[in-house]
Amino acid sequence: MKSPAVFLDRDGTMVHDTGYLSRLEELRWYPYTIDAIRLLNRAGFLVFVTTNQGGVGLGFYPESFVLQVHEIMHEALAAGGAHVHGWFYCPHHPRATIEALRLDCDCRKPNTGMIRQAQAKFDIDISRSFVVGDKITDLGLAYAAGAQGVLVRTGHGEAEIARLGSDIPGAALIADNLMEATAWMLDQTVAAHGGRVFRPGESE
Repeated sequence: MKSPAVFLDRDGTMVHDTGYLSRLEELRWYPYTIDAIRLLNRAGFLVFVTTNQGGVGLGFYPESFVLQVHEIMHEALAAGGAHVHGWFYCPHHPRATIEALRLDCDCRKPNTGMIRQAQAKFDIDISRSFVVGDKITDLGLAYAAGAQGVLVRTGHGEAEIARLGSDIPGAALIADNLMEATAWMLDQTVAAHGGRVFRPGESE
């Protein structure tokens, strides 16, 4: 049985966006993030992080730092009873100072490479899946992959709305934050499965 998934942007959605997070002391969670992910876990969603980390290509920090941040986040989630099933990041940037990372990759959002990486490892029902983020590129990723896109007002979200208006193509929902987005996604799942949340392994 294929499972629905939620693909989460990292900076500006799960944690505060500091520009290019390059020091551990800059890592600051939104207070609702761990609770939101735990709710998604309990509802049967696979949860993935899909994050552009062009700061690697620009030379602001090494890939090892990205992995360290994700390990710290993984541990904090586990302590709160929540779990991310896969952490995917794109280190490339079109203006990368590291030549090997200056390329037209298929993983930098809105391209779908990171979702395809998740699909290669997990049996995902993309038609019942969501992408949540604070940028138009996240909505572009959702559209290209065939999922529903949710724009949050945290991070760059408010600036994106100010630039484009509240009627943003590709946004199934504009939410104040990840918790509001989570409540809506759970409602969508309940409505689609006869008044209860569908859990993988159950018959419909």
